[in-house]
Amino acid sequence: MAAISFEELMLSIMSATQDTFKSYMNIDLLAGIVEKKVEPVDSDVTGIVGIAGDRVGYIIIATDKASAQRVAKGLLLIDEADDECIRDAMGELANNIAGGFKTKYHEQYGSVALGLPLVVSGRLQAISESLAADQTSSINVQCKGVTIPFRTADGSIRLSVMVYM
Repeated sequence: MAAISFEELMLSIMSATQDTFKSYMNIDLLAGIVEKKVEPVDSDVTGIVGIAGDRVGYIIIATDKASAQRVAKGLLLIDEADDECIRDAMGELANNIAGGFKTKYHEQYGSVALGLPLVVSGRLQAISESLAADQTSSINVQCKGVTIPFRTADGSIRLSVMVYM
């Protein structure tokens, strides 16, 4: 079995993200520069899916509430999105992106299993950062991984897809 290169992995994630938005919401996403590090991300809503098999890790989708509301409206075909709809849509989004990756990865490289999506809120920050005294909500993540920023051409949707593998 051939080893998957970093570039192939990133292209698979980028493609899965863009294909999910195009297929389910008819939205074109532009991918930004892949950062081979994890920076703190201001995020109101975060969807996380674990990956197991020949490769183990996580795919994490983080966004602000306004973008999450737009995603929920587009994905669920609704006019207004409350917190429950946003949670459902972000879980579905994370699951679909991870599923797109799984399909491609499985075809080329073998066994891949996905965990159930987990949706949380809070500021993502590296474990090495100390919490400010007034900071009440944060999610600490590993420092190893990559971050891929995405946005629509008009900037109405912005999100980051982080990959740990």
